Amino acid sequence: MDSMAASEGQTWWVACLCAAWCGVCGEWLPLFTAQARAHPHMRFAWVDVEDEDEAMGDMDIETFPTLLVARGGQVLFLGPIPPSATQFARMLATLQAQPEPSPTLAADADSLLRRLQGEVLPRSLV
Repeated sequence: MDSMAASEGQTWWVACLCAAWCGVCGEWLPLFTAQARAHPHMRFAWVDVEDEDEAMGDMDIETFPTLLVARGGQVLFLGPIPPSATQFARMLATLQAQPEPSPTLAADADSLLRRLQGEVLPRSLV
């Protein structure tokens, strides 16, 4: 199945929630940027959670890097990810191949997405 066909008409968001002081995040940035180039139909954003404290709301990110992947307005994945290009690419392919979204994560994940889409993501694109 063509991954574009599965998501036609819906914007894909891939946001790395990180912190400037995090060494692992710094190492992860080139891998994240490479995936952004490999998936031009998706919108990738690098979000420093400390700079965007207001948009984060009550969401407490404890492990870096944390990845948020959404199709349209629904979060499909929100959680930490090891800095592995292979695992990241495999996860994106799996999510894109799903004809229907998985059951929604906690409502606070979708709320976080709406706050980020409203202000942060458009200006944080990789």
